[in-house]
Amino acid sequence: MKLLLLTLAALLLLSQLTPGGTQKCWNLHGRCRQKCSRRERVYVYCTNNKLCCVKPKFQPKEKLWRF
Repeated sequence: MKLLLLTLAALLLLSQLTPGGTQKCWNLHGRCRQKCSRRERVYVYCTNNKLCCVKPKFQPKEKLWRF
């Protein structure tokens, strides 16, 4: 029984440590990727020269200047 619990704990830990995880950007709302998905837009670039892909609802709204 102890061996089973030890094995399950090890598998759970390994599933959390997946290599190649994507870096977060734009106040933790975006992800650094080579190519954005259809539902994401590029707003800024990451420090590793990848695109910061952010969903449109998290991007700042453009303010229209009125005089």
